[in-house]
Amino acid sequence: MRLNDSPRHQEWVKVKSGDHSVEAVLVFPEVSHKALAVLVIHENKGLTDWVRGVADRLAEEGYIAIAPDLLSGKGPKGGGTSSFQSEDEARTAIYTLEEEHVLGDLDAVADYVVGLPAANGKVVVGGFCWGGSSSFLYATHRKDLGAAFVFYGGAPQSPEAIGRIACPVYGFYGGTDNRINSGIPVTEDLMAKAGKRYEPVIYEGAGHAFMRKGEESGAAEASRVSRSAAWKRWLSLLNSEPVKSE
Repeated sequence: MRLNDSPRHQEWVKVKSGDHSVEAVLVFPEVSHKALAVLVIHENKGLTDWVRGVADRLAEEGYIAIAPDLLSGKGPKGGGTSSFQSEDEARTAIYTLEEEHVLGDLDAVADYVVGLPAANGKVVVGGFCWGGSSSFLYATHRKDLGAAFVFYGGAPQSPEAIGRIACPVYGFYGGTDNRINSGIPVTEDLMAKAGKRYEPVIYEGAGHAFMRKGEESGAAEASRVSRSAAWKRWLSLLNSEPVKSE
């Protein structure tokens, strides 16, 4: 398993957010320079080992990755994702989170990670499924984001919200995921009218959650190929203008 075999420094941190704390997994790269921070937003299942693995992969590529558990304090006895008895329970809890609460927690975690001595002071966001939608939402909220990477998530439909975006938004979508993809033309129109940079790519043959499903045992070929292509694109974008880390 990636997490068990990783040579990189990983730690759990607690970040103060208003009157509560957010637990997050923080993974450092093995580099000699200050690094770009990547804020990773989990799926609607909460902070799973798969998301922690994504953070580790990003650190392997030279980035400081932090993945907050946005269910912190929302589980049984005040626990987070791991305190729920099933993914279904965690998923139900996710959809009770208020927008302002999520944005506040993301701000707290972003402020924390860009303030680390090893960070270069710049942060980008990337998320999956519910986290993809949250990444797009976060781009409408935080002015100093370097970029937002939206993996099969929806977009805000308000021209006012879109108008507040100050960074490029890159979309990653599965070709058979029309529940999400049907909204892309509207998003393209809103972003174009607002003069915002939005670059969606559809990976043919892949379904929803192909980044996770593509690495599972017995994964469909389209999911495996799409996952590999999406990772290649993501890493290329992270190292490009205006996103690059140095």
